[in-house]
Formats: sequence, structure tokens, C-alpha cells
Amino acid sequence: MAGAAAPGGEGWSSRTAFILAAVGAAVGLGNIWRFPTLAGENGGGAFVLVYIGCILLIGLPMVLSEILIGRHGRSDAYHSVVKVAEDSGVSKNWGIFGGIGILNAFLILTFYSVVAGWVLYYVGVMSGDFLGALFSGNPFASALMSESPDTIPGKMTDLFGNIPMLLGMHSLFMLMTIWIVARGVTDGIEKAAVYLMPTFFILLVLITLYGAFTGEFAKAVSFLFTPDFSKLTPAVINNALGQALFSMSVASAAMITYGGYVSRETKLAPTAGMIAFADTGVAILAGLMIFPIVFAVGLDAAAGPTLVFQSLPIAFHTMPAGSLVGLLFFVLIFFAALTSSISLLEGVVAWAIRRFAWRRGFATWFIGGIIFLIGVACALSLNVWSDVRPLSFWPLFEDKNIFDTIDDFVSKILLPVTAFLTAVFIGWRADKKLIENETGLEGPLFGLWRFLVAWLSPIGVALIFVFAVFPNLVGQG
Repeated sequence: MAGAAAPGGEGWSSRTAFILAAVGAAVGLGNIWRFPTLAGENGGGAFVLVYIGCILLIGLPMVLSEILIGRHGRSDAYHSVVKVAEDSGVSKNWGIFGGIGILNAFLILTFYSVVAGWVLYYVGVMSGDFLGALFSGNPFASALMSESPDTIPGKMTDLFGNIPMLLGMHSLFMLMTIWIVARGVTDGIEKAAVYLMPTFFILLVLITLYGAFTGEFAKAVSFLFTPDFSKLTPAVINNALGQALFSMSVASAAMITYGGYVSRETKLAPTAGMIAFADTGVAILAGLMIFPIVFAVGLDAAAGPTLVFQSLPIAFHTMPAGSLVGLLFFVLIFFAALTSSISLLEGVVAWAIRRFAWRRGFATWFIGGIIFLIGVACALSLNVWSDVRPLSFWPLFEDKNIFDTIDDFVSKILLPVTAFLTAVFIGWRADKKLIENETGLEGPLFGLWRFLVAWLSPIGVALIFVFAVFPNLVGQG
């Protein structure tokens, strides 16, 4: 199946290519890092159960909504929304949520690339460690044998204090992202997805099997799939809802942009279902990969954001073949980060190409350069600019540095607003016949999907927004 004509004559070469690219956009640090962290902090099974429910009832309908907007509009997020609005006989001003989605992608990548730089740093650390073990004749040695469990967590602190290294890793990651996007949809983004995503899934399964045979797999399964409803608080529900919605790249222009390159022959509903299934499967497997290792060495499942970068290296230090497995683990995370960063940059670049008639190469390097510079400020906020508070006048952000301000402003304000407007637009304003034709759904299935988008999605997203702005309502203030 050939790709359809899209902006700039670009398109996916096949349905499989689109699915791999879309899954790559959805599967990122949110699945590998944030999901296990939230599951650990929120009691495991109860959180997972609510998360899966939110994926089915809100995440999947929203992903389908965004893909259909892109395919109908055949353009970037903003202009695709405008096209759907025009063909529905409603105001073109609805394009604003497409524009905010593009802004979201731009802002997310500024700090996302910094975090991805941390991943690259650990890839380098674990590579050196494994090569040392290999050349010493012990390729199946534990990780970081020259260090003690007490000093291993300090590597993260050392990185934050090493400005050249911190900026170097951020620079390297952004260069790779820019280079791939500059090559175009077929020669750059698609090829990256076709090679990176299968390798990603292989590594994920292999490390999960490693944890199953060497770690506390039964305990991990029990933790993730035995719900303790006493832990089901409003805060847990809200965290699961937020993770379900935004782990699938909803409201960040990615799915709309990628949808713009999809052929007319592609059936969108089952394709969206496959994306949601893969995204959820990766999150669950990430938990089954990480928690057996964590439990095997007696670490805390609720370690929070330090779980991946500080707790797991300690685990690899105490486990057989930890040097090799640790290296493969951080390579896996790097692949997830890279495919997501590509989709974020493409969302902004596609708009610039359409808006200013720029060549792809110039648009990519120019926009990527601006994102890189803001990312430098995010990186420096971890050390020399740690006392800078850009939104100190706003109580919600008064104690936040540059990095956390951008992160929280996007996640708590812009993403929920974008998702809410998307749901209202598709559920209430877009022409019914238009969206029915695009989805390919009929009868009761279409009615169910439209109901979920029109009613459940706006309510769910509104709750995320309210509880983020007023955390005291769920006991998080």
C-alpha cells in the first residue's frame, strides 16, 4: 500500500510503518520511567487497573480523534484542525487547540532532551563498564564492580554538577533528533521507527525474561495485578488518568501530524487500537521488567523518579550479568526517548513548513536550534541557575526552577486544555458524517466512541486540570 499524498509530497510507505512510528511517538520515557514510578508510588494493582480502564475509555478514543483530524486535514496540527472546522461549517478559530498542541511539543522537547541526555550519559557509563568486564574476561560480571552500592546513586548527582557533560549529552541527543527529522518522513522518521522499534521490543522482552528468571517475578506480578482497593484514592485515580492520557502523546500534535501522512486506505479505528494496545503493553512490560529486579535486591518500589537512574544501577550491581543487562536497559530507554523526541520535533517542523514555506532542512535545524538553547537553560537550572524562578509570581510555580516550571506548566495547564478542546471539538462541533467516514466505525461502535469523546473524555481531562491546579482537592497539596 503506498502512502498518500501529504504535505510536501510525504507519506508513510505502509500501514506498518505508520503504526511503528505512532507507537514510537507514544512509547517514551512516560512508559519506561513514569509508569513504573507511578505504579510503585500508588500501590501497584489498583493503579494499574484504573490505568487500563482509562486507556480504553479515554486514551483510545482521543488517539483516534487526533489521527482522524490529521488524515482529513493532510497537514500539520493547526491547519488540519482548521480544515476539519471549515468542512464542518464551524469557526476556524478551533485551530487554536492545534496551535497549542504544537506549542506543547516545542516546550516538552526543551526539557525532554535534557532527560534523554541523562539516559545517554548512563548508556556511556554502562558501555564503559561492560567493555571493561568484557576485556577482563568476565562479560557476565555484575555492573559497576569497582564501586559500592553507596556511591552508585551519586553518579546522578555528579552528572548534575558536571556542566560540560550535562550540556554535551543534551547536545548529542538533540543533534540525533534533528538529523533524523531533517531527512524527512520516509527517509528519516519512518526508517528510524522501522529499525528502532523492533529492536526496542526485543530488548524489552529479553530484559523482562532476565528479570523473570533472576528476580522476584511472582512478587512483581502480584504487585502489579492484585488490586488493593484500599489504596484507590482520588489522587491515585487522577494519576492513572493523567498517565493514561498523556503517555499516548495526546495533545502534543504528534498524532495529528503523523495522521496527516496516513493513506486513505488505512482503517483508522483498528490502527488506533493497535497503537493503544502496544503503548499499554509496553507500560505493563516495563513494570514486569523493572519490579522483579527491584524486589530481588530489596529496593523500594515507591522510590519515585530516582527508580531508573539511581535504584536500578544498584540492582544491576548485585545481579549476575548486571553489566550487560544494565547497558541493554539504558539503550532500550534511549530508543524510547529518541522515537518520542522525533515525533515532538516533527509536529513543530510540519507547521513551520506549511506556515512559512520553509525547506524541511532549514525548518528542522532552525527550530531544533531554538529548542536546544531553551534546553540549555533547563539543564543549567539543575546547577548554576537553580535559584531562578521564572513564574515565582504564580503560587503554583513559585518554588519551581526553569526545568520544573516548563514541565509543570505544560503537563498541568497546556496539555489538559488542549485535550479538553480536542474532545469538545470532535464530540460536539465536528460534522458527524465527516468523522464517521474518517473513523470507519458504524452503528453502535460509532455511537459508543462518539459518546466517550463527547462526554467521558472532557470530564476526565477537566478533572486532571482541576486537580493539577488545586492539588489540595486530592490530598496532594
